[in-house]
Amino acid sequence: MMHEHGKSDRCVVPTKPPNKGASESRQGPAREMPAEAVEGRRLAKSNPHQRTMFRTQRRARMSPDLERIRQAASRDRKMQFTALFHHVYRLETLRRAYFSLNPKAAAGVDGVTWQQYGEDLETNLQDLAERLKRGAYRAQPTRRTYIPKADGRQRPLGVTALEDKIVQAALVEVLNAIYEVDFLGFSYGSRPGRSPHDALDALSVGIVRSKVNWVLNVDICGFFDAMIHRWLVTFIEHRIADRRIVRLIQKWLTAGVLEDGKHIHSEVGSPQGASVSPLAANIYLYYVFDLWAHQWRQRYAQGDVRLVRYVDDIVVGFEKRDDAERFQEDLQQRFAKFGLELHPEKTRLIAFGRFAKERRRERGLGKVESFNFLGFTHISGESRRGRFQVERRTIAQRFRTKLAEVKGELRRRMHLPVPVQGAWLRSVVLGHYQYYGVPHNAKALQRFRKEVARLWQRSLSRRSHKGYVTWERMKRYVDKWLPVARIYHPYPEERFGVMTQGRSPVR
Repeated sequence: MMHEHGKSDRCVVPTKPPNKGASESRQGPAREMPAEAVEGRRLAKSNPHQRTMFRTQRRARMSPDLERIRQAASRDRKMQFTALFHHVYRLETLRRAYFSLNPKAAAGVDGVTWQQYGEDLETNLQDLAERLKRGAYRAQPTRRTYIPKADGRQRPLGVTALEDKIVQAALVEVLNAIYEVDFLGFSYGSRPGRSPHDALDALSVGIVRSKVNWVLNVDICGFFDAMIHRWLVTFIEHRIADRRIVRLIQKWLTAGVLEDGKHIHSEVGSPQGASVSPLAANIYLYYVFDLWAHQWRQRYAQGDVRLVRYVDDIVVGFEKRDDAERFQEDLQQRFAKFGLELHPEKTRLIAFGRFAKERRRERGLGKVESFNFLGFTHISGESRRGRFQVERRTIAQRFRTKLAEVKGELRRRMHLPVPVQGAWLRSVVLGHYQYYGVPHNAKALQRFRKEVARLWQRSLSRRSHKGYVTWERMKRYVDKWLPVARIYHPYPEERFGVMTQGRSPVR
């Protein structure tokens, strides 16, 4: 099943590794990658009843076959896998992939919806498995559509044909067994058992517990449209020697995009929305950024360096400004080699941390600058006891964009019964709380509820020229249907400590 061309390495992750390992010289490359500070402990031995479980920050079920692949990948970080394709076209794998898809997702160029495919699911999956097995499967072009971004621009989104989604999801499940062993601890995006709030917690804890005085907020220009296919395939071939797997990925990359009736082929990019794109993005940036950044901080950094990446959203904290400026310059050159470019306006180096406020006051400057990451504006703040803390607030543009969406949808639902509108608004408000309900963000949650109530009152009052709804009446609707604002997430130190201590490591 596998071909070995290197010696096996046993990975031990320290509980709190320094920037430069004690056993490594400043010039020596980092073959094995320790995690960010407080990200993990020594590998735990498997118990018999846990051998079908893949252990990250949270456990995710894994079949025995994939667990064996994971163990083999863990034993030898240079092993190349030559026989993986049969795991992809197994009926149980395809069936899991089908049920993992969003039933409400739009149809691709084939026009087949999730419900239609499921009417004769077993027959369809059997036919798909046979076509994969004999090499008759053909990837279809991705239908391109656009969705509005928070800054007013349009984000291109690829709508993949249903069978392509199924096969891609099945392949991702198989490849995750390998790459979850390889990926580093400061990478959080689109990985099993990891969420945006895990990345947010890691960033907050890293800044508070480390000597971070400068923050580099990295923004990559059109990352998903800039990945060079040739490089992506080269990176995949470092681990995957099964030519059928590589050809399958190449089929999706070369299938092209269908936009306004035109079939467009390109040698760069992977459509956002495709099931395989997040994994492809993580593989690309693992080789282009993660390994390079980890080695850079070991070789060149004079002070602490903290890294957090969520797919293409990257934040790097530095103790020394010289390190930050040199890193930014070197990163620009590194990205250029692989077809990537730093956004000149959104990539910002700012003073941030426990001493930023005091130093800016000494220089006669204004308040400490903030930065945005994963929907939150991060602010240098203080607790009631005067201790430094990172405060997170909903990004103002995201706040306005969400209210605009609610306003438009209320207009469409204007003449529905009040209970129907109320039930929908409850789900919207709850979803907002569940993501943005972090400590220090209560005022923004309360304001969101208030603004939604105001929009609802205006919508109900416009249903007829005599239908003005008073606030006394509206208050009854609000109390009944709109949940009171509450914090859903614990303080970063609490959750981050629980997830990383006494468990299997987060590398």
